[in-house]
Amino acid sequence: MSTKAIRKIVPLLDRVLVEKALAQKTSKGGVLLPESAISKLNEGKVIAVGPGARASDGSLVEPSVKEGDNVLLPDYGGSKVQVDGKDLFLYRDDELLGLIHH
Repeated sequence: MSTKAIRKIVPLLDRVLVEKALAQKTSKGGVLLPESAISKLNEGKVIAVGPGARASDGSLVEPSVKEGDNVLLPDYGGSKVQVDGKDLFLYRDDELLGLIHH
C-alpha cells in the first residue's frame, strides 16, 4: 500500500487504522486448505493512530498502540474503509484486545 494513499486517512481522537492479517490458504507443507479449514485470524497491523482522546479534565490520553504494532482484534466491530482496493478498519483504542509480540 502506498504511503500517499494512507495519508488520505488520518484517524481522529483515539481511533486506530488497522490492516487485518490474512489467513494462510495453504499448509506449511504446501497443501491447499479448504475454506472450512481456514481459521479466522483476529490480528492486524496498526497503519495509523490518532492523537488520543480527551479526559474529563481536558488532558490528552494518548493511544496505547503506535504505528507498526501487531494487535489482537475483537471478533466484531471496527469500521471498514477501502483504500486503493485494500480493506482497512478503524477501531477505537479501547476496542483493541492486546499487543502481539512476534
